[in-house]
Amino acid sequence: LSESGVPQLVQPMIWDYAADLNVEDKVHLIEKYRRCGFSKVWFASAFKGATGVNQSLTLIGHHLKNHLQWLEVASNSPADVLEGIALTGWQRYDHFSVLCELLPVAIPSLAVCLQALKNGGYSEKIKENVEKLLGMSNLETDTFMR
Repeated sequence: LSESGVPQLVQPMIWDYAADLNVEDKVHLIEKYRRCGFSKVWFASAFKGATGVNQSLTLIGHHLKNHLQWLEVASNSPADVLEGIALTGWQRYDHFSVLCELLPVAIPSLAVCLQALKNGGYSEKIKENVEKLLGMSNLETDTFMR
């Protein structure tokens, strides 16, 4: 792969939407990419649409945990390797499926995930900030929003 010249032309993106992704495996994968000549990698997470084909509401806690795991991968990787993170928001699983988790119900999840990434973690203070930004009195992350 390193002899092909591809590492000078592209940057790989590592996709994983799991709330319990294997941090150690991701760090090893990044090391393999580096040995092949890739100087930068991207991560891909999801703030909605990755938990079930017929999901209609967004479970914020799942996506928050995914982003916190990606932050852990980043902190255990060389400082200069991460080019960025793409927050995906899937609308359907394939072209024959119904739409899932429409954007309006996922806005709180997007806000939580963005704030977690921006602040390098999540805390009660960040939760309160998201509630204030969204004009919400009680942001629920472990249950479906009502």
